[in-house]
Amino acid sequence: MQLGPPWLGDVSSDIRGPRCHRHSWLFIVILAMLLAHTCFTLEVSVGKNPHVKARNGTEINLLCIFTTCIGFEDVTFRWEYRFNESSKPEELQKGTLKNKKSAPKIIEIMDKSFRQSRVTLVPSNETKDYNLTLRLSDVDFDDAGRYTCIVKNKKEKDTQSNATIFLTVVDKFEVVDNTLTLIIVAVVGGVFGLLILILIIKKTVSFILKRNRDKKKDCLVSSSVNDNTDNASKPEKPKA
Repeated sequence: MQLGPPWLGDVSSDIRGPRCHRHSWLFIVILAMLLAHTCFTLEVSVGKNPHVKARNGTEINLLCIFTTCIGFEDVTFRWEYRFNESSKPEELQKGTLKNKKSAPKIIEIMDKSFRQSRVTLVPSNETKDYNLTLRLSDVDFDDAGRYTCIVKNKKEKDTQSNATIFLTVVDKFEVVDNTLTLIIVAVVGGVFGLLILILIIKKTVSFILKRNRDKKKDCLVSSSVNDNTDNASKPEKPKA
């Protein structure tokens, strides 16, 4: 529909154009903000399963890896232990990380507790980049609880993120009895095998019977042809 007098021409496109242009720019800005939020956010991970078990008297590595899209500089990190959510946190390890190429610099904790004296950061040559894995030696039953890895990235305006591992200490690992599972698998496999064998036998018998029937038909046809040939070749007796 034409708007305005004829001498102005079709101004509808001029009206719609700037509005559509503004909407396009608004969509691009919103999309860019969402992508920036998704990509630039610091994220700390302790692996797929945060619940781990350790045997009393052994050592265990508590995984901590942080990722960020824009890189990092002057990162500060620390490990904290809590027996449960309401208990007071105990600082186990803390330090700084200048950049990706540098090794973590540990800040010494004075008057270490028994637990603090048994934790070390896994050496960088044993880990991947961005890895702040904590090694707990000579695990004791009292070590069970929550271990939280906290990371702050100065490059992201001191954005902070954390993740928690839940450690359970056992006297020995339970051996899972798979006997019942193996029996069920064997029975199911045997049933399937028997069904396949029955089908093969059925197909074989059907094939043999069909072949015998075809042979009999061929013999009957051949015999009938021979009889007709003999009858045709005999001379007719003259009538008295």
